[in-house]
Amino acid sequence: MPARSVSTLLVALSFLLILAVPAPAASEFRQVSERETFLRLVEGRELRRFGIRLEVTPDGEIRGRAFGYTVTGAWDWEGGYFCRDMAYGRNPVGYNCQAVLLRGDTLRFISDQGQGEFADLRLR
Repeated sequence: MPARSVSTLLVALSFLLILAVPAPAASEFRQVSERETFLRLVEGRELRRFGIRLEVTPDGEIRGRAFGYTVTGAWDWEGGYFCRDMAYGRNPVGYNCQAVLLRGDTLRFISDQGQGEFADLRLR
């Protein structure tokens, strides 16, 4: 396997592992259930985590960078969930509807409508 392919694979696996953490009890977080509340939180701000910088725009776009790769995608709010379809570089992450919770300046996105794994991103 060429070195570039191995490098791309390692970056992809690292990105997925960061997002693949079992969801603990979210007692100190409060759920964001309205699209308007979510928009007030993210509008004009970046979502950050080590190696990840994302912007979620009011018109349904996701853009940014993750570990040196471009992130692109689209999102909508459906039934109280943040539903997104995105990719980084040439790697699709896929469609998923996620519960969104807030604590201070941290947004927690929990996959599979709050039943799956989570990622905490800081608002900056």
